[in-house]
Amino acid sequence: MKRPLILTALVLALTACGGSDAPAPKKGSTAPLPTVGDSAGVLSSKEAKQLFGYKNTGSKQSPAPFGSYAKGCMAGGAELPETGPTWQAMRLSRNRNWAHPATVNFVQDLSRKAAQQPGWNGLYVGDLSQPRGGPMLSGHASHQIGLDADIWMLPAKNLTLSRQQREEISSISLRRANGAYTNDNWTRQHHEILKAAASDPRTARIFVFPGAKVQMCKDATGDRSWLRKIRPWYGHHYHFHVRLACPRGASGCIDQAPPPPGDGCADAQAWVNNILNPPPPKPRDPNAPPPRKKRAITLADLPRQCADVLAAQ
Repeated sequence: MKRPLILTALVLALTACGGSDAPAPKKGSTAPLPTVGDSAGVLSSKEAKQLFGYKNTGSKQSPAPFGSYAKGCMAGGAELPETGPTWQAMRLSRNRNWAHPATVNFVQDLSRKAAQQPGWNGLYVGDLSQPRGGPMLSGHASHQIGLDADIWMLPAKNLTLSRQQREEISSISLRRANGAYTNDNWTRQHHEILKAAASDPRTARIFVFPGAKVQMCKDATGDRSWLRKIRPWYGHHYHFHVRLACPRGASGCIDQAPPPPGDGCADAQAWVNNILNPPPPKPRDPNAPPPRKKRAITLADLPRQCADVLAAQ
């Protein structure tokens, strides 16, 4: 089917989206239908977050990620059950406990390993993706193809939290000195859970604050190859972010370039050095034009399959 015909068919998808930045409708609700139709051209230029952010369920398609982690969508998304034997999905009102089935399986597997750690009964799972992936109404730039997962740093001791409690409870921060060091909340259990996540062959990389990576480099013994996947990044002290590689056979999925060779410990130390002794800011050319405001991603910016994902039942 040609793209213009697909976009025309997606008028129904647009009518389910509203058209404001209001929070996504609660699961099972229906957005009011507008009275004015839309053309294919208008639909293709619509902000993608408005189209994907108001889809409440996954598409009835074979599971497939399309595009890249920060510019794509997800067909056939699976929902991580809200509660399992060794996990609880948090912030259920966001309806972001959807992912590619490989990610759902990964989270469940990691939660069972976490439950073996003293003081942990499993994991509190933060944002995965929206039901059909794509850009989010708020928050992440990535998490678009169902292969990203945020795992809370808070030890999951109570796995009987109510929906309301999951909205009100907060994770804990593990950083000190703006992320140059870990604080007293850091434990060996955090180290072991991150190691288990990084050692999984499905994992492409894990983002965590620089001080945590430096601490793990100091404490790691024996095989250190898993450290390569632990990457320092801004924030990521209330949760760590797991990114899986594209599943085998997912031809429409674009992998991120692999991390550089080695354990990455020198790179993490350089991040810490810059936090402790930040380099002077570069002087700004007074004659330089002001930076351009980043343009919102539209449906036309995404892989062509994303129009089909939106139109599918």
